[in-house]
Amino acid sequence: MDDSVSADRALRLIRGGSTLRWEGDFQNARQLLAALGRRTRRVHHLNSLLIATTDYEIRLRRAPDVRRACRQAYGPPTGDRLIPLRELLGVIGAHQLRERGIYLQALDARIHPHYGVFAPTRSEYVDLVAAEPIPPTAKVAFDIGTGTGVLAAVLRRRGIAKVVATDNNPRAVACARENLAALVVSDPKVVRTHEAGNTPGAIEVVEGDLFPAGRADLIVCNPPWVSKRPRTLLDTAVFDEDSRMLHGFLYGVREHLNPGGEAWLIMGLRPRDELLTLFRKAGLRVVGRSSVVPTHRRARVDETTDLWRLCPSDAAPFVEEA
Repeated sequence: MDDSVSADRALRLIRGGSTLRWEGDFQNARQLLAALGRRTRRVHHLNSLLIATTDYEIRLRRAPDVRRACRQAYGPPTGDRLIPLRELLGVIGAHQLRERGIYLQALDARIHPHYGVFAPTRSEYVDLVAAEPIPPTAKVAFDIGTGTGVLAAVLRRRGIAKVVATDNNPRAVACARENLAALVVSDPKVVRTHEAGNTPGAIEVVEGDLFPAGRADLIVCNPPWVSKRPRTLLDTAVFDEDSRMLHGFLYGVREHLNPGGEAWLIMGLRPRDELLTLFRKAGLRVVGRSSVVPTHRRARVDETTDLWRLCPSDAAPFVEEA
């Protein structure tokens, strides 16, 4: 497929079951993909326009050098590979974002997200954690699903003596360790990361599903907000299929809180009544809530980002029978 194909013809071929290997100008392929996007919203249709690479090199006119970006996303090169252009553009964008970083006022520093790790470009949730009063007796905190490590850094900067940050995504673990190590260079009092074999410091970043061993005085979680099945690696940063992480956090947090401890859940895009029902079933009660209205251009008219402060209720968790 080359520059002579029209968007309408390309879409007919794709709808007929074809995948299109692009042989023309790279920038024209981008224009074709944009035209396809105006004609269909089906992801599998848009992912049918493929770019050939050899060890991540694109041999097309006006093609960018994507080798470093692809190594960051996919690992070492393995020869010939066809990559959907839509995915490749995401890889390029993620690489550019990682290179320049995201400035966060709460840390007065830049955070550098890795490919497939949630990027704090919409930083309202970070500001909520930076402003919420810390329980006066809190000395140990858990950051569940740490991603880039930003909330762990905020908690440590606010005076928590020890923070344990967890994530089940190896990319996120590497990303958080890299970001926290960079923060040590700029301000050694903010964070000290823990690597296997080294002396544990003020922040440990460990790979694991949800909770680490032990208990904490404060447990913070900002799970993916959208309860849908992820289809791509990038989707895993924002999609929580069947709300598995949300449910796992709520139903497990009581067992990991010290007496008098609090759990902070940061959520948006979920009906208030749905969350209150989940809290009740998990044996939790609300002791406070802070909200902020997002300012990004894609925010819904009535959208808010909420930080729910929770603690165990007198009632035991209720688990519905299968």
